[in-house]
Amino acid sequence: MTTDNPHDYRFETLAVRAGQVRTQEGEHSEPIFQTSSFIFENAAQAAARFKGEEAGNIYSRFTNPTVRTFQNRLAALEGGATCVATSSGMAAILATCMALLKSGDHVVTSRGVFGTTTSLFNNYFLKFGVKVDFVPLTDLDIWRDAIKPNTRLLYLETPSNPLVELVDIRALAEIAHEKDCLLVVDNCFCTPVLQKPLSLGADIVIHSATKYLDGQGRCVGGAVVGDEDLVGKEVFAFLRTAGPTLSAFNAWNFTKGLETLSLRMRAMCQTAQTLAEWLEEQPRVTHVYYPGLASHPQHALAARQQSGFGGIVSFEIDGEREVAWRLIDGTRLISITANLGDTKSTITHPATTTHGRLTDEQREFAGIKPSLLRIAVGLENVEDLKADLQRGFEALQ
Repeated sequence: MTTDNPHDYRFETLAVRAGQVRTQEGEHSEPIFQTSSFIFENAAQAAARFKGEEAGNIYSRFTNPTVRTFQNRLAALEGGATCVATSSGMAAILATCMALLKSGDHVVTSRGVFGTTTSLFNNYFLKFGVKVDFVPLTDLDIWRDAIKPNTRLLYLETPSNPLVELVDIRALAEIAHEKDCLLVVDNCFCTPVLQKPLSLGADIVIHSATKYLDGQGRCVGGAVVGDEDLVGKEVFAFLRTAGPTLSAFNAWNFTKGLETLSLRMRAMCQTAQTLAEWLEEQPRVTHVYYPGLASHPQHALAARQQSGFGGIVSFEIDGEREVAWRLIDGTRLISITANLGDTKSTITHPATTTHGRLTDEQREFAGIKPSLLRIAVGLENVEDLKADLQRGFEALQ
C-alpha cells in the first residue's frame, strides 16, 4: 500500500500508514534511525545535498528518516503541506516566532495560553523588540481592535488551558487575513482527530506532541504544521540553524502514538462528558468547565467547530487553595501531575503549577482562580474515576 496521495485515505488509515518509506530490509513497523550522520555516495552528492540541490539525509539535527516519518504522518492528519518536528512544544512555538518575527513586530495572543507561553512572550520576546498584547480569547471585536499596523501574527490555543474556552477559528482567520496577519493555532487539546484549524483558515498549527500525540507520557516533543513557505522553508531554516531538534527515538514513539490517536481521543471524550456531568451535581463544585456541557457558553461553537469535546475537564470548588489541595491529596488513583494527554488520568492545581510563574494579576486576567482544578481524562473506567474524586470530596469534610 502506498500513501503518495493522502486524500485517497481516511483519517484512521493515514494514522497508521502515512509517511512510512520501507527500507530494503522490508520491515513492517517503522524503524528507528539512531544515527547522527549519513553516508554520501561521493563528494559530489555531499556537495549537492548541502547546497539543497538534491534531497536526502545529511545530519540528524535537521534530516532523519524516523523524524521525517512522524512529520509526514502528522502533516497528512492535519491537512498541511509540511511539518517540522521539534524537541518540545515550547520549542515549536519558539521556532515559529523566531522564524517569522523580527524586532519591531507585534503579536496578539489570547490571555488564556499556557503559563510558560505567557512567560516566553513577556520575558524573552520583549528582549528582541517584539511586543505582545493579550486579549480575551472569545471576543472577536477585541481581537480586531488589538491589531496594529505592525502586527505580524495572532497566536492562540482553542480550547484554552485550563478553562477550555474557544474562539471561532474561521471568523478569526478572516480578521487576521484582512489585516495581513498570520493565524497560529495551538491544537494540542483537540488534535486533528477533533479539530483541523488549517481547514478553518489558520496558517500554522502548533503541537506539543508530548501530550495526546504520544498518548502514554513517554517523551517530550513538538511540531509545527503548515505550508511549504512558512513552515517548510522559514521554520525549517530556523530548526536547521538553531537546532531545537526532535530525537529519532522520540519521533518513533510519537509515530506509534498516532496509530491509536483516534481511538484514544474518542474514548476520552466519552469519559470526560460523563465525568463533567457528574461533577456538575457535586455540592462542593461551584462551576464546571467543559465544552460538552449545555452550560458552557460556547457549547454550540464547540459542536460546530469540533467533532468531539475533548478530554479536559476543569472545575472550581467552594474554597481557596488549601481546599483545592486537600481534594487533590485525597485522591488515590488519579495521578498528581501537570502533564496531560496520557492514558492515565491526571489532576493538577493550575494556579500553583502550570500557571504558577505568572503574577497574581496575570492569573486573575487569565481567569485562573485558587479554587480551580484541572483533570485530564485518561482511559480508566469512569466509575473508578468518580469513586476516586469522591474520596477527594470526602477529604473536605
